[in-house]
Amino acid sequence: MSRSFRTVALCLFVCLFHSALLSAAPATFEAAKTQARQQVYHDRNDDGTFYCGCTWEWVGRSGGKVDHQSCGYQTRAQPNRATRIEWEHIVPASLFGQQRQCWQQGGRSNCKKSDPAFNVMEADLHNLTPAIGETNADRSNFRFGVLPGTDYRHGQCDFKVEFSDRLVEPRDAVKGQIARVWFYMHDHYNLNMATQQQRLMMAWDRQYPPTPWELERNQRIGRLMGHENLFITGERQWHLNHRNSGDGLRPASSSRAPASPAPAATRAAQAERIIGNQNSKVYHLPQGCPSYHQVSNRNIRWFDSEAEAQKQGYRKAGNCR
Repeated sequence: MSRSFRTVALCLFVCLFHSALLSAAPATFEAAKTQARQQVYHDRNDDGTFYCGCTWEWVGRSGGKVDHQSCGYQTRAQPNRATRIEWEHIVPASLFGQQRQCWQQGGRSNCKKSDPAFNVMEADLHNLTPAIGETNADRSNFRFGVLPGTDYRHGQCDFKVEFSDRLVEPRDAVKGQIARVWFYMHDHYNLNMATQQQRLMMAWDRQYPPTPWELERNQRIGRLMGHENLFITGERQWHLNHRNSGDGLRPASSSRAPASPAPAATRAAQAERIIGNQNSKVYHLPQGCPSYHQVSNRNIRWFDSEAEAQKQGYRKAGNCR
């Protein structure tokens, strides 16, 4: 073998190895933020933050300093967070965390330590977007909705929040993207979505089709994650009471760590788990209970059996057949 041939072969190997490293999906939320900054949004800081459309200057590995004048932003209450870029989970970590056993036994910190599947969800690049820290804080884990009578609280930023109702309405420019991310996360990780929220997301999906940037973002993230959001490409459609694929919980779908089984049910059977309403202390079965998909996400408590639910003081819904 000639020296020149060996050199070319070595260079090819190094390039392929480097490419594989670049295309690896992040294993943690911290790694995801850095990867999102460096390989997804590196050239997008002049195109606007998610909720307000403000430009920003990159600072450090994943942070940024917001230009308030670029969008007419005014600080509502948190000046430090209003000046910086933070990475927003479009589907809140608490929403998918609360549907995991680990959350009920110690919250987010326990999930990060004990549940590989939670870490995969938390680091999913499809669900991350740069936002002004204050809007990230004000959005909290509130549901999305429509707030025609609510005033703006952040200057000219087209972002409404109603704290008493725990509800947020984003600007029209991102409503369609939000809907398709919600479809993806719920389908991919077999999450429950309340009927009212399904109807809203279906309406936004129809009314606001993918923009050129949403399509480009999907491709960039797809190269890193190893899969695209099929609700953006049109290869998958959401229908009311959609049957989730659960692709993100299958061992073959992740090269990092297979999802550990739930205590009394496999991942494939997770859709058969019982939903308890923490507010009413009523539980609903996946078959025969009409209100199974109507429990608000913030009130959901998951059980693996009726005996477990009853032990925790829950009673079966009266409309179950």
